[in-house]
Amino acid sequence: MKLRTIPFAAILMMLAASPALAREPATPNPVTAQQLIAQALAGEEHREVNVQVYTFAPGAVLPWHIHPDAHEIAYVLSGDFTFQFAGQEPKRLQPGEAEYLPPNIVHRGMNEGDEPVRLFVVRIKPKDKPLVEEVPPPQ
Repeated sequence: MKLRTIPFAAILMMLAASPALAREPATPNPVTAQQLIAQALAGEEHREVNVQVYTFAPGAVLPWHIHPDAHEIAYVLSGDFTFQFAGQEPKRLQPGEAEYLPPNIVHRGMNEGDEPVRLFVVRIKPKDKPLVEEVPPPQ
């Protein structure tokens, strides 16, 4: 099976349910995604499993977003990855560490280091919902 690399911005454009919202200053370093699995979840006809490996170049920052009604498990393969959840201090994860995000949690991810970050992500989501929905930055 051949893996495709897709810029994260393209994923947001394809999957966002609402018009583009104001973004923070653009990062010159891209985030790419390799789609590994996107298929129906056995025994649950209205849900699907989506598995991707993201690569964050140094300095890359995702906009604030949610995964509508989706559960997310993120595992750091390499590099130091920073999650920031609305209303909380940023949380830095190192290789071998994982984070669970319940549905609809406002968050963003970033690579504040000098090395690329590789992140393995599994999401269980409703078939009729987008993978990602950008939201305004929290106040």
